[in-house]
Amino acid sequence: MTPFHQLPSADGLWTDLRGADGSPVAIAVVDAQIRWLGAPDAVPAEYAKAPRHDGGGALVTPGLVDCHTHLVYGGQRANEFAMRLAGASYEEVAKAGGGIVSTVRATREASEDELFASASHRLQSLLAEGVCAIEIKSGYGLALEHERKQLRVARRLGEAFGVTVRTTFLGAHALPPEYANRPNGSSEYIERVCQEMMPALHAEGLVDAVDVFCERIAFSLEETERVFRAAQALGLPVKLHAEQLSDMGGAALAARYGALSCDHIEHLSQAGIDAMKHSGTVAVLLPGAYYTLRDTQLPPIEALRAAGVPMAVSTDHNPGTSPCLSLLLMANMACTLFRLTVPEAIDGITRHAARALGLQDTHGELAVGRPANFVLWDLQDASELAYWFGQRPVRAVVRQGRVAEDRSA
Repeated sequence: MTPFHQLPSADGLWTDLRGADGSPVAIAVVDAQIRWLGAPDAVPAEYAKAPRHDGGGALVTPGLVDCHTHLVYGGQRANEFAMRLAGASYEEVAKAGGGIVSTVRATREASEDELFASASHRLQSLLAEGVCAIEIKSGYGLALEHERKQLRVARRLGEAFGVTVRTTFLGAHALPPEYANRPNGSSEYIERVCQEMMPALHAEGLVDAVDVFCERIAFSLEETERVFRAAQALGLPVKLHAEQLSDMGGAALAARYGALSCDHIEHLSQAGIDAMKHSGTVAVLLPGAYYTLRDTQLPPIEALRAAGVPMAVSTDHNPGTSPCLSLLLMANMACTLFRLTVPEAIDGITRHAARALGLQDTHGELAVGRPANFVLWDLQDASELAYWFGQRPVRAVVRQGRVAEDRSA
């Protein structure tokens, strides 16, 4: 692998490009930033003699944003896939000692370097498809040293691959096995999350946001709010695994804390939608988990649309319920399974996904002054981004001002 800092600079004038509406466009990149973009016949004199990058008539879009992943973990859970096919439910798998806790065991046993190596392979699949920003959660360590290990790997991945990584502390993902048989184990563990783990990891600069799995097989509303209060005291934004298996009222709680996003939301109520609209919280749709779990409860897309709640789309890459490494496939599934329109799906993997990470000022749109993160596609029409699956129509990827992929030769 070529070190990212040794990849070619994208500085210069990018020409022979087409915008999403089909109009010709040119982009001037200077010092890894977009300094100008517009019609090719209106290029300012200061950029007219800059080095040229021929786009070959490619469609250009902002770099993609994968706003919900669990990318760093040990092992895999193909056996649980087989169990579910044989009739076991998600909750039955978890109660049998599988689920998140089985990945916790494998993650605790793996070294930091082993986790980095396995996550690197997964990340490269996403980057090759045009991802320029990604969220990576912890939550498979469930103890300070192992949560730290996951988050350190996430930071390393960002540095090694020149991709914007937002880290999310998900210590409240599941109850660690050592707490399972204690009378007040869940409450005691949440106390450790709030008083020991979160402050330490925040002090080390490893946490950008805090998440909780609020569900009947995970943590209650009261425990979730304890985590949110601790995050708020540290100045950390929150997000939530909300209303995936039942309506817990988690989305409304998260909205009261100004959550960046509520994710999954198949069982989201109108009250939750109204609260999210008021707070500006993004609804993150995760069709990969819906598909893998063979769910039948659709997210309330029409109600979200009517309320004007922004909808993002993400892979939810994880070893148990969404072993997906294609954000474009998720855009297709969001259209085919959830009935998003193509423009909604494209916004869902660009500007709304950026907003779900608090990156709306730097990612998700092509605009002057933003970092140079954009993708050239060998496609005739923007609708093809959600239409094809099983291929990678990337011509080139500019990530953080460097040409990270170039298949034009």
